[in-house]
Amino acid sequence: MELGPTFARFVVELNKTAQPFQSSIVLKTDHRSIDVKSILGLTHSILTSEKFQLEIHGSDEEKAKEEMVQVFRDFHIPVEVN
Repeated sequence: MELGPTFARFVVELNKTAQPFQSSIVLKTDHRSIDVKSILGLTHSILTSEKFQLEIHGSDEEKAKEEMVQVFRDFHIPVEVN
C-alpha cells in the first residue's frame, strides 16, 4: 500500500473501529501478526504488506467482524476473516 492520505485514513479507521470491541482483533499480513488496536505496529504492517487476514475472537466477535470487514471494503482492500 502506498503512503499517503488514503493510507493514513485507512490505518486510523481500522484502529478506531477496533477500539470499542472486547474481542481480540489480530491482523495477519505477509510478514507478521499485529494487534489492530496498536496503531504503531499496524502502520508498519499495512505499509509493507499486500495480503491481509483478520482473526477475531471474543464475546463480540460477530459484530467486530462485520465492522472491521466494512473498513476494508470502504478502502477497496481485500481481506480474509477467520
